[in-house]
Amino acid sequence: MRTINTAPFRLVERNAMAWRHIWWVIASGAFEPIMYLLGLGFGMGALVGTIEVNGVEIAYKNFVAPGLMASAAMNGAVFDTTFNFYFKLKRQRTYDAVLNTPVGLGDIVLGELGWSVARGALYAMFFLATLAALGLTTTWWALLTLPAAILVASMFAAMGIASTTYIRTWTDFDFIQIAILPMFLASTTFFPLSTYPGWARPIVQITPLYHGVDLIRDLSLGMVGWSDLGHVAYLLGVGGICVRWASRRLGPMLLG
Repeated sequence: MRTINTAPFRLVERNAMAWRHIWWVIASGAFEPIMYLLGLGFGMGALVGTIEVNGVEIAYKNFVAPGLMASAAMNGAVFDTTFNFYFKLKRQRTYDAVLNTPVGLGDIVLGELGWSVARGALYAMFFLATLAALGLTTTWWALLTLPAAILVASMFAAMGIASTTYIRTWTDFDFIQIAILPMFLASTTFFPLSTYPGWARPIVQITPLYHGVDLIRDLSLGMVGWSDLGHVAYLLGVGGICVRWASRRLGPMLLG
C-alpha cells in the first residue's frame, strides 16, 4: 500500500512555528490591499464613476477589487519565496540541516511552495470576505475567485523560488522589485487594457499578473468565457515550469 509523503507538510509546520510569535507581520499584509481598495476604489472611484468592461458599465470599485485580490495573492506568495527563502538558503543555512533528515530536495521545494501559497491564500480569503462585507460580490461566480487566487499564488511562489536561486546578495532583490512593481501597476489592476497604447497591450498581456487579474475579474463580475481557460493554462504552465527549474537549480546548490 502506497503511503502519502508527509515530508513537505513538516516544512510547512516548521514555518508556521517560526512565525507564530510574529503573526502580526503576516496579518499586516492582509490589510494593504484593503487600504488600496478604500483609497482608490471608493475614493478615486467617486471621481472616475464607471468603466466599460466587455461592453458593460461597472463601478470603478468593482473593477479595481479583483485586481487587488490577485495582487494580494501575488505579494503574499512572493515575499516568502524571495526574501525569507534566500535568508534560509544562504544565510541561515536551514536547508543544509533539513537535508540531514528524511526530508528531501523535492520536499523542500513543495514545502516552501505550500507555505507561501497558504500565505497568499490567506490574504485572498480575507480580501474576499471584505468584498462580501462591502457588497462588492454580485454573483456566485465570485466564490471561484478564491481558488483562482490560490492558483495565482502558486505560480508566483514557484517563480519566486526559481528567481531566488539566482540571487547573490541582498541588493539583487532590487531586480525583483523592479519586476513586481510595474506588474502591480500596469497589469490592468487599475486601468482597463483599452487605455494602453496599441504597442503596449501585447506586453501587458504576456505578464504573469495580467492573467491572474483578468481571470479573477471575469469570475468576480460573472463574465466567464473560454478565454479564462487560457488564463488557467498559462498560470499552470508557468508555475509547473518554474517548479521544475527551481528543483534543478537547488540540487547543485544544496547537494554539491
